[in-house]
Formats: sequence, C-alpha cells, structure tokens
Amino acid sequence: MEKKYHQQVYSGVLGKLLGVYLGRPVEGWEYEDILTTFGDVYTYKNHYTGAPLIVPDDDISGTFVFCRSLRDFGYEKIKSEQIGETWLNYIIENKTILWWGGLSRSTEHTAYLRLKEGIKAPLSGSKELNGKTISEQIGSQIFIDTWALMFPNDPEKTAYFSREAARVSHDGIAVEAAVFLAVMESLAFEEKQLDKLIKQALFYVSDELKELVETISDVCEKAKDWREVRQWISLHHGYDKYPGGCPMVTNHLVVLMSLLMARDDFHQSIMIATSAGWDTDCNAGNVGCLNAIRLGLDAFKDVGNLRQLVSDRMYVVSSDGGSCITDAVIESRQLIADSCLYTGASYEKPTERYAFEFPGSVQGFMPIKLNKFSQALTKISNTNESSQENGLKLSFEDLGRGSAASFGIDTFIDLTPKGKEGTSYFDVICSPTLYGSQPYFYEIEVDQEGLMIQHFYHYFDENDELACYMEAELELHKGTNIIQSIAPDFGGRPIYQLGFAISSTKTCSGDVIIRQLSLDQEPHHYELLSSREMTKSLTPWTTNTSWLNMFVSSAEKFAPDYQHTVAISHKEKNGVVTIGNSKWRNYSVSSNVVLGCQKRAGLVGRAQGHRRYYAGVLQDGKACILLMLNGKEVVLSAKPFDYQLEKSYQLELFFFKNQINFLIDGIKVVEAKDKILSEGGCGFLVDCGLIQAEGLLIKKTEGD
Repeated sequence: MEKKYHQQVYSGVLGKLLGVYLGRPVEGWEYEDILTTFGDVYTYKNHYTGAPLIVPDDDISGTFVFCRSLRDFGYEKIKSEQIGETWLNYIIENKTILWWGGLSRSTEHTAYLRLKEGIKAPLSGSKELNGKTISEQIGSQIFIDTWALMFPNDPEKTAYFSREAARVSHDGIAVEAAVFLAVMESLAFEEKQLDKLIKQALFYVSDELKELVETISDVCEKAKDWREVRQWISLHHGYDKYPGGCPMVTNHLVVLMSLLMARDDFHQSIMIATSAGWDTDCNAGNVGCLNAIRLGLDAFKDVGNLRQLVSDRMYVVSSDGGSCITDAVIESRQLIADSCLYTGASYEKPTERYAFEFPGSVQGFMPIKLNKFSQALTKISNTNESSQENGLKLSFEDLGRGSAASFGIDTFIDLTPKGKEGTSYFDVICSPTLYGSQPYFYEIEVDQEGLMIQHFYHYFDENDELACYMEAELELHKGTNIIQSIAPDFGGRPIYQLGFAISSTKTCSGDVIIRQLSLDQEPHHYELLSSREMTKSLTPWTTNTSWLNMFVSSAEKFAPDYQHTVAISHKEKNGVVTIGNSKWRNYSVSSNVVLGCQKRAGLVGRAQGHRRYYAGVLQDGKACILLMLNGKEVVLSAKPFDYQLEKSYQLELFFFKNQINFLIDGIKVVEAKDKILSEGGCGFLVDCGLIQAEGLLIKKTEGD
C-alpha cells in the first residue's frame, strides 16, 4: 500500500507539471484566439511563443515552496502564521514565485507586503484588510496540491492545512475552493469516482461554494460537449461578472468542467482546461494533479510525448537557490518524507540525488549532442518499466568510431542575455548543483566488453560563452562499474551541464544502465576570484554575468566591483546573498570583506532560505555568531572586537557537525555549538549599508 501511495504522489507531481506546461504558453490569451490558432490544445505550444518548454512558473514554485513550512517548523500542527513566515523566508521581493503586480492589484503581492509590515497571517490575506475583490482571486487554489500529496486519503488533515495555507493570502470563497480541491485530491488516492469525490469534499466547505459546485455538475451532466459548458460559464460566471483581474469562481468552474467532461481521460482533461482559456496554466495544473492522483501512472499512457518531453524537469525558484533545478522525483521524495515524519510512518528516502525509483522516471536526463561525434543514443527509459529494478536505461545503435551515445543533465541555467531571452516573465534565480572540485560518483552497468565512457562538462568561459571540456576516456568492463570522479575547476565559473559519452572501438548496439548518481557533496576547494578575473568583458554596469548569476540575492544592490569581486548594499535589515547546494553540511566559507557604513556585516552559512541561517558578523564593537530562525534572531556567542570601518578583514565561518567557528584574519575569535540547522548554502550578510567582498572560498571541513 505504501508503494502504491508513493507512486501516486509522484504521479500527482508529474500531472501538475504536464498541466502547467501545457497551459503556460497560452495563459492570458482570449478564448477565441486559442480556438482559431490551435483548436483543441493537446500538445505543447511553447515553440509558438518562442519560450523553452521548462520555464519558471508561480504555479510550480509556490506549490512546492510554501508546503516547506511543515518541515521548517518541526512537523507540529502549524497555522497560517507559520506558513506566512515560510513566505517571508523563501520569497525574494519583486523576484521570486509571485506575480508582483502591486499592492491591492496582485493578491499575493498584497499579502506579502502585509507580512513584511509585520501583519501576521491570516490577517495578511483577510478581506477585512485587503477587501473582498483582492481576497477572492485565484491564487489559493494554485498552490494547494502539495497538502493533499502529503496527506493521502486523509481529508481532515488536508482540509486543515490547505485552509491555513490559503488564508495567508486569501479569504472567503477563494479559501473554500482551495480546500474543496485539496480534499478531492486527498480522497482521490482511494476513491476513483469523480461524483463521489465531489460529494464527499462538499462536507468540508461553505454553502456558497456548494451551490456553485452543484450547479456546474448539473450543467455538465446535461451538456453535449465541454464547449457548451464553457459557454455557460462565460455567460454566467465569466471574468466580466466579477471584479479583479483573475477571479477564483470562473477558474474553479473551469477545473470542475474539465474533470467532469473528460472523466477518466487525463489528456482530455488538461486539454479542456487549457483550450477553455482564462488562467490556463493554473487550471490545467490543478486538473492534471488531481486526475494523475486518481488515475495513477496509467494516466500517462495515452498522452503522446508530453511526459517524455518534460522528462521530470522543473524549476522551483526561491531564496534557496540550490534547490531551483529539481525534478518530479526529488520533489515527490520530499513530500513523502515530510508526510512520514509528521505521521510517524517509515520511509527509506534514497540518499543519492538520482536513483530513478519511480516507474518511468528519468530525472531530467536528456540526450546532449557533441559536435565531434554523431549521436548513437536512441532512447532514454527506466529499467523498472520492464523489470523490478530501477535504473536509467540508455539504448544505442551503430555505436562505433566517430559516434557516441551522449547524454547528461543540466546543473545550471543559462541566464546570460542570450540564454534568458524569452524564458518567462518570472525570474529564474538559481545556484548550480555542481561546482568545481565537487565529488560525485555513480554506478553503471554495461552488457558487453569494449565500451568506454567520457565525462564532459559544458561551462561558461571567461567571455561568458558556453565551452565544452572532455576528460580522458575510462574503460568499462562488462557488468557493474562504480566510478568516482571530481568536477574540474574552471576558475570558479559555473558548470552548465554534466555529461557522459559512451563510445566503442567497434560498431555495436546495446544498453548501458545507470543505477544511481550521487551529486550533493560539498566541494573540496571552490574559489571565486576577482570580478576582472571572472569575466574579461566586465564594465562597472555589467550585472548579468554567468558567475554573478550563481548567487541568490535579496540585497537591494548586488553587483561586481572594479576593485573587489562584489559590492552588496541593502538599506534595511537582512540583506542576504547566498550560493551553494542545500545539502552542504561540513564546510567553511571565507572572504576578504571591506566594511562600509553599516549596522552589521559578515558571512552566512547553512542557509535554508534567507531567514533561516547561521551568521558570523561584526556589530556594535563585537564579533558574534548568530542563529536566524524563521525571522527570529538568537546570539549564540559574542566577544568584543575592535573593528574599523573601511578596513578589509578576512572573515571565515566554519562548520563541522555541531561546531561553529568565526575566524577573523585567521584567528578563531568566537565559537559556538548548535544543531538546529545541519545543512544549507553560504554567502554574505549586510544590514543597512554596504560591504565589498574580494573573492570567496568554500572548503570541505574534516574537523576543528
């Protein structure tokens, strides 16, 4: 039963992705324009708009970020207030997750500003404070799926948590609709009949929503096709019937129409939600998630190449930059782990980043063409589709001299002006998943002798152009090969892709299987140099370079500097800039920092967002080690230190297990022990002023 639930969680995540990516390119289009241009939208239309298929989207980022409150607050019975704090931790103002449409125009932006002002949830989203129009827009329904995925067939818990989450930003019927949809999703783990799901979920919502649901159900039952129902919605509940830019009622009715008119046809359901117009990516995402839970992985058998083109890939954009590049497997694991820790159930979560444990999963692995070879790779699949074992199966034909089966994964995003053009109106904020000197290992099985493997890396060079570096060939023996490697250093510049090329001295066909790939360790010695050394073409106005884009900044100003690597300025408290993988544990971070006129400055480490971290800082004539936890500050240790402004100090923040040291100019000045935060990225902190930093060095630690 547990395995069945786990697969349904993965199916729900994947269904959400397929729906969002189908609906995303036509979001905001008039219904008539969708109809005349495409008719029924069964296939991805991103090529029509010039955007990539995999783009950042609030429907994805918010859904998989806001539910982190469950793990960040100790798996206790959290309330809206704690979920609101999760918003503040992971959202970067005017950059991540939300549509930043303005106070009293964008519901979520309005709620964020209330939270920032110190107004606690649920007042932050209330109609008393924000008005009925703003509080009853669509957003609460967008972000609700993960609460159901964490509590399979548990409508009581799902209703509680989804209501608390929705009330951070919404009120009234918008909250009721979010709860109704989440409860349906939770029940769908067991109940497969849509009519029964609707009837049972109605016990958890208000009479106002019940009347709407019952009415649309009657309309669907009598209609000949979905376009007839769509016309009824437009006539009685179209956008012109409600104030605001994206009212909940219209879109909630579209979700129900898509489910009821498609019944057990997953592809048909997300097609209807997309082709009907209005908030297409939100509606298709919700429909896709619910139907994928209800129908299981069988839902994807008749969707053409929709699943293959996605290949599990997704971006979850937040202040936790190391978790931006992710996939449906990684997110499903975390939801299952969160649920099990809350309920006390057992779950052996894979320790390897890539374990391919769900049927058909490929975790973002794609063919990568190498200019020096012709491509012999013919198919990427999973061995669990035909056996009991999990593994990435790579099939090749006519492999021989001059050809290679080449494949790999993205470890960063091309955010330079050339690469960023046309991606999305949501910013991509991301730290790499692989750094120079970072170790990784994998297990690969081959079915014949005479095969070789080469590791290759696409990286950004000093001109910010993508270049390729190929390592020497390694001989593979028939059977299982365990290979350990270390990513090469490209002067601190980002690695864009990690790739593998299978070659042979004789023409052959066959398969290789990767059973697992571990990629989350700390780098041994990773160093950023001066800004001039990082990018040749740097000018004082250059703010969009690949190496600078590795950092996630909530500071108001973050830019390269002629005399230093970066300058960081922030007019308020808590100007944080981070880099690194969210799984880093034992490391030190150091930099030469010039103190400007500020209240506090230093380094942060084990950062999990920008309001959960440790920091080594200079403030008020003291050197301090701080714990910032969900916006609340605790001084763990402090000693007097006579520092001077406009003077450079070598600062180092050291972590090993529970030990934390703060070193200044090579001398340990302050130390502390604490175990609350065990992992996370690192970077800089400045309050109300400026710091300039020369270089950044991250080293793996072995002990004090």
